[in-house]
Amino acid sequence: MIAIIDYGMGNLRSVEKGFEKVGVKARVVTDPAEVDRAEGVVLPGVGAFAEAMENLKNTGMDEAVKKAIREGRPFLGICLGLQLLFEASEEWGHSRGLGIFPGLVRRLPELLKVPHMGWNQVKFMGEHPILKDVPDNSAFYFVHSYYVDPEQDAIRAGITDYGMQFTSAVGYENVFAIQFHPEKSSTLGLRILRNFGGIVEKC
Repeated sequence: MIAIIDYGMGNLRSVEKGFEKVGVKARVVTDPAEVDRAEGVVLPGVGAFAEAMENLKNTGMDEAVKKAIREGRPFLGICLGLQLLFEASEEWGHSRGLGIFPGLVRRLPELLKVPHMGWNQVKFMGEHPILKDVPDNSAFYFVHSYYVDPEQDAIRAGITDYGMQFTSAVGYENVFAIQFHPEKSSTLGLRILRNFGGIVEKC
């Protein structure tokens, strides 16, 4: 079973329905013990970084996420779920993240229209099983005002041009995370969810 972590941020039901559409068993969970029992873990979310981290800590989901990643279980971060994997965010000052990856979450430049909302292309870097049958430079749906700035180039799995180039996907070992919303990105977005289900099934 794939656990979709509920920490009070975002429309989790849309992610759950996305998995349902592609025949992958996944459900929203609120108990860290359920995350511990899951074969795969999804951290979605939209909203404020600091509030999300506070909610994760208050529910014990922060440690459940770290444990799942440490144990090598397949992990997918979506939108805010990508940003939370980094050390800190500049949103509302300086907020500490989960610290899975070194780097900061930065605000998109003021000269750009913020939030970045709508369809945009992703240029993939390297190969990953979650991207099977997903063509390079495919378009996905974005809604965000902040972006991740990794310290390690090796974890960059995708970049997007929005008046500047920013990292829109990261991947390392069992962890893959994306800035865009696969559940809102039509056929190719659902393919990513289906591929993630296939990775979990093989583990």
